[in-house]
Amino acid sequence: MEEICHELAPYQAEQKLVTAETVIYRDLSIDSLAVMDIVLELEERFDVAIPINAVAEIRTVQELADTIIALKAHR
Repeated sequence: MEEICHELAPYQAEQKLVTAETVIYRDLSIDSLAVMDIVLELEERFDVAIPINAVAEIRTVQELADTIIALKAHR
């Protein structure tokens, strides 16, 4: 979670900290291209491949972390 929050920190809006409950598209100054860049970075960092359809369903930072954890567990 800490690494994901760190990766998203540059996109935080108005001194609002990135937490597990942060809704990625609503609470961060981020667009879909930036999300894909972040996903690619996280895939490399955690050695996983996040399916594009899963990315579309992820709303919060916690959901993103849970997706990465689940993918790591299935390896």
